[in-house]
Amino acid sequence: MPAARDFRVMGIVNVTPDSFSDGGRYLDPAAAVEHALALERQGAVIVDLGGESTRPGAEPVPAAEERRRVIPVIEALVAAGARAQISIDTSKAAVAAAALGAGATLVNDVTAFRGDPEIASLVAASGADCCLMHMLGEPRTMQRNPRYEDVVSEVKAFLEGRIAYAVSAGVAEERILVDPGIGFGKTPAHNLELLARLAELAALGRPVVIGTSRKSFLGRLTGRATGERLAGTIATNVLAYERGAAVFRVHDVGPVHDALAVAAATVRAGCPSTTTLMSSTTSTKE
Repeated sequence: MPAARDFRVMGIVNVTPDSFSDGGRYLDPAAAVEHALALERQGAVIVDLGGESTRPGAEPVPAAEERRRVIPVIEALVAAGARAQISIDTSKAAVAAAALGAGATLVNDVTAFRGDPEIASLVAASGADCCLMHMLGEPRTMQRNPRYEDVVSEVKAFLEGRIAYAVSAGVAEERILVDPGIGFGKTPAHNLELLARLAELAALGRPVVIGTSRKSFLGRLTGRATGERLAGTIATNVLAYERGAAVFRVHDVGPVHDALAVAAATVRAGCPSTTTLMSSTTSTKE
């Protein structure tokens, strides 16, 4: 029987016109703040703000525009007394610096510090947390016939190398999270193998972030449209929890939080010596 473990739900707030699932819905800062606070009430202990889409085929956004989209939202969340940790989803040091200055405390970089040579030292100096993700290529090209000899071994080696790089730049290892990058330069078969063998990535010793929410491989498996993939999202997140994932990046926070709370309680029932779970697994909705 696996040991009972904490989990954290990360709510997605896309402040973009072109994200694959909710692009354009939260471009207005007031709408984005309202949505972030609603996700917090549903159980998110992290809210992840992004001002640049990283969907397949997405074009890059200038740093100034990215800052214009996200900084007012961060400032407003801080002013509103948001309790959730604020994460900035960016690979640009200029955006990360502005976000950290405004109140963010986690940098979620889909390039794992490869996109901007200054971002690792910035994170180190700030003492912020960071998430390092695996991606084959870049958003514009990542889904063009991705190939691996062994996707899990290659992703694990990549993440191990990026952890070492971040630590060498001065980032405290305990502040590093890792993300296998479901859907980022992977076929549906690659995504499923990563989920099935997730314990191998958890063996790196850092919290594993999983982002399957509403993604296209779920549509391929179920035939469901983007907005109809909640059941598939829940299934993949519960299975990922069982295999060692710790942080779950989702659009639909409430249902996924509840599913994970039940999964954690079930695991806990088989572990008599475990008497407590993290508050995120037992919080009541407001």
